[in-house]
Amino acid sequence: MTADSLRRWCLARPSAVEEFPFGPETSVFKVGGKMFALTALDARPLTVSLKCEPSLAEALRAEHSSVRPGYHLNKRHWITVTLDDSLPDELVVGLIEDSYELVVERLPKRERDVVRSSASVAGERLPEAPAPADPFG
Repeated sequence: MTADSLRRWCLARPSAVEEFPFGPETSVFKVGGKMFALTALDARPLTVSLKCEPSLAEALRAEHSSVRPGYHLNKRHWITVTLDDSLPDELVVGLIEDSYELVVERLPKRERDVVRSSASVAGERLPEAPAPADPFG
């Protein structure tokens, strides 16, 4: 997954916004004022920190060396994923969606209802899945 596709996927979630509270080099993606993804889009290797159910986070860390405890975050509830093509893009997209949903579920009911109603109005249109990397170039 590229930095551009990561950004597009995060912003495709209903009511998602990108902010820069830690400086211009760090993108923080939020819904309802709460963070669901954190990344430095210009960094190499590209990484993204995502909220994750604790049991899933443990399983992912045990199975994938590119998944680590959240960097400078609550290690139980956050993971940092290195986007080095060792994980399928579909898994990364699923983790982004799970992170977003975990945050939406914890929003106050009124805010959650606004987010969910904007999703139904928008028809949940998401970008196409990223194309596999071209091995020749």
